Amino acid sequence: MKKVKLEDYIPLVGEATIEEIKLLAQQLKGARIQHINSTKTGGGVAEILNQLVPLMNEIGLEVEWDVIEGTEEFFDLTKSFHVALHGARTRITQKMFQIYKKMQVVNQEKIDKNADFVILHDPQPLGLSEFRQREKSKWIWCCHIDISEADTRVWRFLSPLVDLVDGAIFHIPQFTKADLDIPQYVMPPFIDPFSDKNRDLRESEIYKFLKKYGFSTDERFILQVSRFDKLKDPLGALQAFKIVQKSFNVPFVYIGNFAPDDPPGKRVYEEFVQEANKIPGVKVIANPDPNDLVVNAFQRSASVVLQKSIREGFGLVVTEAMWKKQAVIGGDTGGIRYQIVDEATGFLVNTVEGAAFWTRQLLSNPKLATLLGEQAYDRVRANFLPPHYLRHLLCVLLSAKHPGRGVTCLNK
Repeated sequence: MKKVKLEDYIPLVGEATIEEIKLLAQQLKGARIQHINSTKTGGGVAEILNQLVPLMNEIGLEVEWDVIEGTEEFFDLTKSFHVALHGARTRITQKMFQIYKKMQVVNQEKIDKNADFVILHDPQPLGLSEFRQREKSKWIWCCHIDISEADTRVWRFLSPLVDLVDGAIFHIPQFTKADLDIPQYVMPPFIDPFSDKNRDLRESEIYKFLKKYGFSTDERFILQVSRFDKLKDPLGALQAFKIVQKSFNVPFVYIGNFAPDDPPGKRVYEEFVQEANKIPGVKVIANPDPNDLVVNAFQRSASVVLQKSIREGFGLVVTEAMWKKQAVIGGDTGGIRYQIVDEATGFLVNTVEGAAFWTRQLLSNPKLATLLGEQAYDRVRANFLPPHYLRHLLCVLLSAKHPGRGVTCLNK
């Protein structure tokens, strides 16, 4: 795939948006920026940074992306933190907090002491904020999960670390926290329409990847694409499919993968496969190769796309399917309810029965699915593409650089 330039997005977002980005970038030209997260592959954060870092370098910034190191025990506990921050019940111990602190000490060498801005992504590297040294550098915490109903034990531990940075970014207003003493910014993430997961595919490519897993291009099926994570409610999706089966003889495909920083994912996968094997018509595809092109082909070909999460940060997989003109049936939670305009670009559901009901409606009425899918595409094009995110991020960095200034002059 060819390297994507900022100008390539002009047909999608308009020339004025690109010019505004360049104007903002002039005020930060040459700034040294470091992104730190927990993995280079797997999950939405890695996908965002893979597309964002080259674009930031293109507009005159000096941007690097570093990944913290950790033991399986560390990533196990940060997964528990992740679940707890979403508000779900999970076991949290004092030892977990001690291990977390210990790994931050190990990773403090990752910090670029010459950086003008350090951006920490999610809870895993947040503890590095205790080791910031350069007074002139600005630190931002970018939280990609819904912490509006965070477990008080975990949030009580993490919130003092958040207060050590200069600002926090959340995907939607409902995710912000009233008890923080720093500026908070709201900016939704994006999908890249030129990546292998989202670019247009030739019919021959779609046929190739569907055939690899036993499907044809004219076969109807229901699809969910998610990490193997209990918060994605894979078992609930199975239950919804069992109800749909009573009316429609269509298969259900679940495509999932394991992220390096998510050890519990394998256990969820094993439990899910055990249940899926009891239900005729279920196809489980784990860690497909090549992942992005397989997901792209299946999303474009599905008759119905589910994302039956019970907790969700934003859920880029919803945006991906909407970009492919799919009317997604999503859990009424987190950022999904911000992406899907209920009954206009898809459907929001709270129960297995609700997911089954709207699945049957879309299978019965392809014209409705097409109409909602067209409107879903328009919503993504207007709100959730890389230039939108980059423009917002530049504004955040300028705000951090000039704290307390009501107006930042951009035409010096």
